Amino acid sequence: MSKETTALLHVDEMKTVFKTRLGPLEAVNGVSFHISKGETVAIVGESGSGKSVSALSIMRLLENSGKVSSGKVLYNDVNLNELSDEEIRKIRGKEIAMIFQDPMTCLDPVYTIGDQIIEAVKIHEDLSKKEYYERALQLLRLVGLPDAEERMTSYPHQLSGGQRQRVMIAIALACRPNLLIADEPTTALDVTVQAQIMELLKKLQAEFGTAIFLVTHDLGVVAEMADRVVVVYAGQVVEQADVYTLFSKPEHPYTEALLKSIPRIETKKSEQLLAIKGSVPSLNDMPSGCRFHPRCPYAANICESKEPPMFKIGEQRFSKCWLKDENMAKEMLLTVQQKEEEEAVETPSNERKIGDVLLEVKELKKHFPITKGIFSKTVGHVRAVDGVSFTIYEGETLGLVGESGCGKSTAGRLITGLLKPTDGVVTFSGQDIKRANRQTMKKLRQRMQFVFQDPYSSLNPRMTVMDILGEPLEVHGIAKGKEKRERIVELLETVGLSRNDIQKFPHQFSGGQRQRIGIARALATDPDLLICDEAVSALDVSVQAQILNLLKDLQQKMGISYLFISHDLNVVKYISDRVSVMYLGEIVEVAEAETLFHKPLHPYSQALISAVPVPNPEKKPERIILKGEVPSPSNPPSGCKFHTRCAKALDICRQKKPILKEVLPGHTVSCHLY
Repeated sequence: MSKETTALLHVDEMKTVFKTRLGPLEAVNGVSFHISKGETVAIVGESGSGKSVSALSIMRLLENSGKVSSGKVLYNDVNLNELSDEEIRKIRGKEIAMIFQDPMTCLDPVYTIGDQIIEAVKIHEDLSKKEYYERALQLLRLVGLPDAEERMTSYPHQLSGGQRQRVMIAIALACRPNLLIADEPTTALDVTVQAQIMELLKKLQAEFGTAIFLVTHDLGVVAEMADRVVVVYAGQVVEQADVYTLFSKPEHPYTEALLKSIPRIETKKSEQLLAIKGSVPSLNDMPSGCRFHPRCPYAANICESKEPPMFKIGEQRFSKCWLKDENMAKEMLLTVQQKEEEEAVETPSNERKIGDVLLEVKELKKHFPITKGIFSKTVGHVRAVDGVSFTIYEGETLGLVGESGCGKSTAGRLITGLLKPTDGVVTFSGQDIKRANRQTMKKLRQRMQFVFQDPYSSLNPRMTVMDILGEPLEVHGIAKGKEKRERIVELLETVGLSRNDIQKFPHQFSGGQRQRIGIARALATDPDLLICDEAVSALDVSVQAQILNLLKDLQQKMGISYLFISHDLNVVKYISDRVSVMYLGEIVEVAEAETLFHKPLHPYSQALISAVPVPNPEKKPERIILKGEVPSPSNPPSGCKFHTRCAKALDICRQKKPILKEVLPGHTVSCHLY
């Protein structure tokens, strides 16, 4: 790939090596790309592909054990690898800045927001005290932080996730850099905040002409933000193209598989997502030949023995695949045709029978007391869940969506009895949970199980898979001895793992495999209801597809019901039969998934759905950007809780609380507009 003369940054055959006890390991192997002034280039791939390491290598922010061993990183024709530590510090922050993935771990908890922005400016510019303050204030206003003057004296813990991310962007922009490296800047954010951050980055780019290097695995964000895309796999670039070409006609099998593994709003519930078999290879056990061949449907003999070159297939278009070799393409396409014929099986029917009411929740409330003083006097309450009502039928999936802090996870914990409700009734299979004695509650909990967001923190690192899955079997007296082992093997095979995994520990599995173990543990008691709390939010799109397909298969075979809690609306639309939308502790709309996503009635639902990133660069959604922040649940607004952010608010909305009522068959909404 020839160097672009107009390139602001040109990375040429960069190799990054880490020293380990096993010897040197190459995390990045010969990565090449360029970024021009004012351009956005996205780098995509699964976890472990080398995206973040590439970004940190450019910034020279690798830990002591890592270094760029060969290749060039040219910024304005200056090789950053040849600069001294003092010289690179003059460029870092001033010329090239970085937005990190988790703002809470990057912001200092003991310094105010204002001090941290001023510190970033002080390193590179000599200004008066007043000028430092004015610059910091101007930056906070620029990134759209409300009450900028007040926020100057706030600490990181006093801000929401979206506000902290805005502060990180303000720090990165403090010296108006020419290049901004954004490492997963929207991953942990709600769709509404994510939309705000993307709009902000585009606005700042237009204003300052800043180039952006976007590190992400969210292909919806890539479609909306990027001009060009670099696809990496196992430390190597496998494809490069402009965003329109890449999404319309991917050339590398890995890119094609990534695009087919994403659930989209138009994807029907009956469709299976493409799940890429296997996982990204370990750095100390790279396959020979093409690194993707163990997972590739097109793999031929040459792929196993010989690494493909980077084929140029158009202007700034490259693909590292033997399919681009005319002599090899016929053999490889014949191979995939033979595999498809061998693996062809009759597709099972996706029709499921929705049965009677399994779970009924009426006016459920959870108010956490706010205490002050030496005697812990109650001075108020946080209304986390404030009168929630919904039903789940046998064999049905109910999606529960809303922004962070709206009470979704708290509602899930109240249903299972992990939290004690302040008020309301939860009836499971005709049994009032509040009136159940200890023995009855144990039996009910056996039939209701939780799948947590982070499988690593919910699995005991000191226990083997045998112990993790055996524990619920023993606690509920389901199986012991030889019968227990047989049941554990059966559970592992049900979730797509092997009997050989039975003596392994959690750290020996990938993220997707750990989530499968979490699901296997939940299935151990043969439950009727699974509560999945952000069960796929931390996973790559390929692993996410595997888990979603697994959940649907289990529902098909076992008739399980799901309460699926998530802020990823593409996933919720794909897996749910009905969807409940929650705002500030209350349900504001309930409808069939198809109905809700194509004709939402509540202004909040409309804003949420409009904010969903669309993985198609040719479609530019019309966003409804919500003004302001979510009000505090300890001091919610009077009347309709959403009126402070609603563009359609009427006078009655400020005074009278709307009632959740059916306005169309099967479609209920809590809004004065109807």
